[in-house]
Amino acid sequence: MALYMSKQAREAQAVPVSDAEWAARIELAACYRVFDHLGWTEMIFNHITLKVPGAHELFLINPFGLHYREVTASNLVTIDLDGNPVRPTEYPINRAGFVIHSAIHRARHEVGCVMHTHTTTGMAVASLDSGLAHDTFYGAMLFGQLAYHEFEGITVNEGEQERLLASMGNKQVLILRNHGLLTCGRTIPEAFMWLWTVQRACDVQIAAASAGPLRKLGMEVFEQAVRESGPGEQAVGEAVFASLVRMIDEKDPSYKR
Repeated sequence: MALYMSKQAREAQAVPVSDAEWAARIELAACYRVFDHLGWTEMIFNHITLKVPGAHELFLINPFGLHYREVTASNLVTIDLDGNPVRPTEYPINRAGFVIHSAIHRARHEVGCVMHTHTTTGMAVASLDSGLAHDTFYGAMLFGQLAYHEFEGITVNEGEQERLLASMGNKQVLILRNHGLLTCGRTIPEAFMWLWTVQRACDVQIAAASAGPLRKLGMEVFEQAVRESGPGEQAVGEAVFASLVRMIDEKDPSYKR
């Protein structure tokens, strides 16, 4: 089965770009540049997708073949839930990205954004039998907040979608066993904060592993950490993400094209 898909737009110029979609395109393109800035990239692979405002059947995805630092508002591809571009595009769509992301966008209507990465420490933790340790500052915040999905090979088979959704349930964080990290949220900032938190937890866990066993925390600490932390708190996520976008604007504002 091909690892990428290239379908004709269902009707040339069928779906005009609204002001709301253009704003979403700018925000998503900025997010790709933020990921590049943070080093959360894997050549031309992995994906961040965002539903088109007011069009629950459509979402934006990166054009397959471009590095994250090449993604702009105008070259993002709008596809439907079956993977069809709604406008002519010169770029194909990565099939694995479509299979994973379309499943979540189709089934979970509250989800606006889905993020998936192959960072080194994220993949390392995903490959451990024990998975993510909660005995760290960030790991404690995620106690009871994440799910796991078993590795079935490269995710190009649509038959895996139902099993992935069953694994994820209503969680915002999914560790893809032997594979990588995935988060979702109502907005880009919300999904970003979940991903940043689990990524930091993975970083600290792998760093600590070289020094010795983690010092164990108690259940009362986990409960307090989950109660008092705010990866899903809207205002916090928006402030964090906005600060990073300002950094990208100073570095290279070409994503707005």
